[in-house]
Amino acid sequence: MGKKRGDPSVRYVAASLILGVFFGGLGGGVAFPTIPRLGPILGISPFLVGVILSMNRFTRLVCNTPAGSVLDRIGTRRPMIVGFVLQGLAPFGYVLGLHAESFGASSASVFLAARALWGIGSALVFVGAFATITHVTTPENRGRWVGYMRGGQSLGFPGGLVLGGLLADTYGFTVAFVAAGCAGLFAASVAALVLPDLEPDVDRTGTLREIPSVVRRDPRIASVGAVNFLVRFLFVGVLLSTIVLYAARKDIAIGALSETGVSGVVMALAVVCTSLTTVLVGRYSDRLSNRALIAVPALGVLGAGFLALAFVPTLAGALGGVALIGVGVGGTNPPLLAYLGDISPGGDVGKLGGVYNTFGDLGSTLGPLVALPLVAEIGFTVEYLACALLVVGAGALVIGTLLGEDPTIEPRSRPTGANDGRATRSRIGVDRADEDNEPADSTRRSDEPRERRGPPSNSPRHTDRRRFVVPVVDIAGHDRRPSVGSHPVVPRPIAEAGRFYEEVTIVFAH
Repeated sequence: MGKKRGDPSVRYVAASLILGVFFGGLGGGVAFPTIPRLGPILGISPFLVGVILSMNRFTRLVCNTPAGSVLDRIGTRRPMIVGFVLQGLAPFGYVLGLHAESFGASSASVFLAARALWGIGSALVFVGAFATITHVTTPENRGRWVGYMRGGQSLGFPGGLVLGGLLADTYGFTVAFVAAGCAGLFAASVAALVLPDLEPDVDRTGTLREIPSVVRRDPRIASVGAVNFLVRFLFVGVLLSTIVLYAARKDIAIGALSETGVSGVVMALAVVCTSLTTVLVGRYSDRLSNRALIAVPALGVLGAGFLALAFVPTLAGALGGVALIGVGVGGTNPPLLAYLGDISPGGDVGKLGGVYNTFGDLGSTLGPLVALPLVAEIGFTVEYLACALLVVGAGALVIGTLLGEDPTIEPRSRPTGANDGRATRSRIGVDRADEDNEPADSTRRSDEPRERRGPPSNSPRHTDRRRFVVPVVDIAGHDRRPSVGSHPVVPRPIAEAGRFYEEVTIVFAH
């Protein structure tokens, strides 16, 4: 993507995103300790309260990929600012829901609309944050900044849980909702001041209809999405929805806390472990030849956590188990998200980020629907053992589809650098050893590929062969092969480069 508004550093842009997603998460977290308590007061049934709390996720399931398409077409700045504003306005909708009868509406319908608004905003923010981080980083530092961004996102939600509960108890529901709304609007103002104007870096991006075909052509994309689905299914869907029942059934207590209090402590521990691991692992993944390598031991830790819950039903076992699960989640998702950024075609980063989030939201949504009825039938031990087996399957998927590929070949343009300030529109990757010593227009010389060149009239004093990784087709199947002089480059396939890219050798004479 190209820029219009100068060249803020990666650190500057990433810090603004982290701040934004953190404050946006506060607004999302405030709803959970407050809206359930409002149900009896406003006459909203428990079932409808559950639908209200899930409405943002249902909305995001539908909006993630379209949001990514918008981001790819018009750039990330404006959609993200709109997303932050919508997240900031949603809590003010909660305030209207408290007084809905005064203007002839039902409280439930107003809360549903406000939660749907928050879901649309969060789709734009979450997908936009991934697209922005991907575009302003390189494979050498992407894991670190993705980890920081996801860490801020992870901490915002529990911060909102605490803020919402304290403010509602101390000052009332209206103050809690207004504070959450102000936090969201503050995030929007930060985004408006700081976010760069990143424009699409290709002339044509794929449409939504073409997303299934690109996922089928590159199995790595589907694998990353499937692992994200499973991790969110197990963590948000199974663990967080069953841990309070687990604590009650196993008579786990902490001092005078009831099972509800114990589950709150356990959830907080899991989230803190996830956030800390996210930050550390993202940075470490930049040092690996294939950042997906770190997902395998992380999945092992995740599975060990469920085994601890299954076989050690004590306070120590519960705390140790959820800590392991938190570490496993934090060690799996950020490296795979950065890996997705590495392999995403330049004009489709947003859409594929939307696909990734859709897989995760689907897992989070289906998890409670499956886990709660199932645990009543088979018990906690068998259910948690089944979760461990699912983790083994996810590990096999990662090993089979991600570890055999070369992740250093990035199927997109070199990101517009917050580091170098160049708006790179070319999608040709040149060996770094030669790039620094050649003029920018060296690929435009009249020298032709060896396959198309006749005997030289004058023997050159020196020749060098340079390898290029070039896109053969874009996401829609259009030919993107570059030309050297008046002749198209003749590619030689390389298996590890994937189906979008091939290798060519061009001989330069000096």
